[in-house]
Amino acid sequence: MKLHTLLIATALVAAPAFAHDDATLDAMKAPNGGQLRMAGAYHFELVLAKDAKGGKPAPVKVFLSDHGGNKVAVAGASGSAVLLAPAGKVTVPLAVVGDHLEGSGAYAADPATKALVSVKFADGKGEQARFEPFKAK
Repeated sequence: MKLHTLLIATALVAAPAFAHDDATLDAMKAPNGGQLRMAGAYHFELVLAKDAKGGKPAPVKVFLSDHGGNKVAVAGASGSAVLLAPAGKVTVPLAVVGDHLEGSGAYAADPATKALVSVKFADGKGEQARFEPFKAK
């Protein structure tokens, strides 16, 4: 009986881990209109300009929240977003702007674009997440 109870308790604790896969996050409405991804204990939301043409810099914003959707303080954090597209690679340094990280780079809103966002927190720890920011939902 104790083993049965232990198995049920383990299943209940492990179940929430499956609720945050990419497909589930893509089905959720992101608070700032971007794409959500898991990064350790956090959700990263990458927001890129949907009308970016690549000829001039466009904003790159990253918002952080916990798994409950609560904002995470970004004071002292920094990071980068590497955008990989058929037209080439763009690396955008990110710095704190208000309640999020932000930078700008010359990228085009191409559905084939993939992105890697890295964030280093004030305590020196870091997390990364991979995105397909212009992927059709």
